[in-house]
Amino acid sequence: MNISKHFELVFWIAALTALACSTPSAHHHFSLCPLSNLGVSWCPGCGLGRSISCIFHGDLSQSFSYHWFGIPTLAILLHRIFILSKKYLVYF
Repeated sequence: MNISKHFELVFWIAALTALACSTPSAHHHFSLCPLSNLGVSWCPGCGLGRSISCIFHGDLSQSFSYHWFGIPTLAILLHRIFILSKKYLVYF
Protein backbone atom coordinates (compact mmCIF):
# COMPACT_ATOMS: atom_id res chain seq x y z
CA MET A 1 0.00 0.00 0.00
CA ASN A 2 1.39 3.38 -1.03
CA ILE A 3 1.03 5.58 2.07
CA SER A 4 1.41 8.87 0.17
CA LYS A 5 -1.47 7.92 -2.12
CA HIS A 6 -3.64 6.88 0.82
CA PHE A 7 -2.46 9.54 3.27
CA GLU A 8 -5.90 10.94 4.12
CA LEU A 9 -7.35 7.49 4.78
CA VAL A 10 -4.40 6.48 6.98
CA PHE A 11 -4.49 9.84 8.78
CA TRP A 12 -8.20 9.65 9.72
CA ILE A 13 -7.95 6.03 10.85
CA ALA A 14 -4.87 6.82 12.96
CA ALA A 15 -6.49 9.94 14.44
CA LEU A 16 -9.68 8.13 15.45
CA THR A 17 -7.68 5.21 16.81
CA ALA A 18 -5.63 7.62 18.95
CA LEU A 19 -8.82 9.24 20.26
CA ALA A 20 -10.36 5.85 21.00
CA CYS A 21 -7.26 4.81 22.97
CA SER A 22 -6.92 8.08 24.88
CA THR A 23 -8.53 9.04 28.15
CA PRO A 24 -10.44 12.31 27.82
CA SER A 25 -9.42 14.82 30.46
CA ALA A 26 -10.05 18.50 30.93
CA HIS A 27 -6.99 18.74 33.17
CA HIS A 28 -3.83 20.13 31.67
CA HIS A 29 -1.67 17.50 30.05
CA PHE A 30 0.89 17.44 27.26
CA SER A 31 -0.68 18.90 24.17
CA LEU A 32 0.37 20.07 20.73
CA CYS A 33 -2.37 22.71 20.89
CA PRO A 34 -0.87 26.22 20.96
CA LEU A 35 -3.91 27.63 22.81
CA SER A 36 -3.65 24.99 25.52
CA ASN A 37 0.08 25.62 25.85
CA LEU A 38 -0.62 29.36 26.27
CA GLY A 39 -2.96 28.62 29.16
CA VAL A 40 -6.28 29.13 27.37
CA SER A 41 -8.78 26.99 29.27
CA TRP A 42 -11.16 26.25 26.40
CA CYS A 43 -10.17 25.40 22.84
CA PRO A 44 -12.79 24.24 20.34
CA GLY A 45 -10.33 21.78 18.77
CA CYS A 46 -9.35 20.23 22.09
CA GLY A 47 -13.00 20.08 23.11
CA LEU A 48 -13.87 18.31 19.88
CA GLY A 49 -11.14 15.73 20.43
CA ARG A 50 -12.26 15.11 24.01
CA SER A 51 -15.85 14.87 22.81
CA ILE A 52 -15.02 12.17 20.25
CA SER A 53 -12.92 10.31 22.82
CA CYS A 54 -15.90 10.30 25.21
CA ILE A 55 -18.10 8.87 22.46
CA PHE A 56 -15.68 5.97 22.04
CA HIS A 57 -15.80 5.42 25.81
CA GLY A 58 -19.62 5.46 25.79
CA ASP A 59 -20.11 8.69 27.73
CA LEU A 60 -22.44 10.69 25.47
CA SER A 61 -23.47 13.29 28.07
CA GLN A 62 -19.83 14.17 28.82
CA SER A 63 -19.15 14.19 25.08
CA PHE A 64 -21.88 16.78 24.59
CA SER A 65 -20.53 18.90 27.43
CA TYR A 66 -17.03 19.01 25.88
CA HIS A 67 -18.32 20.00 22.43
CA TRP A 68 -21.82 19.79 20.97
CA PHE A 69 -20.50 18.95 17.48
CA GLY A 70 -18.59 15.78 18.52
CA ILE A 71 -21.24 13.28 17.43
CA PRO A 72 -21.82 14.84 13.98
CA THR A 73 -18.06 15.18 13.47
CA LEU A 74 -17.48 11.51 14.24
CA ALA A 75 -20.26 10.58 11.80
CA ILE A 76 -18.70 12.77 9.09
CA LEU A 77 -15.23 11.29 9.66
CA LEU A 78 -16.54 7.70 9.61
CA HIS A 79 -18.39 8.47 6.38
CA ARG A 80 -15.19 9.93 4.89
CA ILE A 81 -13.22 6.83 5.91
CA PHE A 82 -15.90 4.66 4.28
CA ILE A 83 -15.76 6.66 1.02
CA LEU A 84 -11.94 6.59 0.92
CA SER A 85 -11.93 2.86 1.72
CA LYS A 86 -14.26 2.16 -1.18
CA LYS A 87 -12.09 4.28 -3.47
CA TYR A 88 -8.67 2.90 -2.55
CA LEU A 89 -9.16 -0.54 -1.03
CA VAL A 90 -11.32 -2.01 -3.74
CA TYR A 91 -8.25 -3.65 -5.27
CA PHE A 92 -7.26 -5.69 -2.19
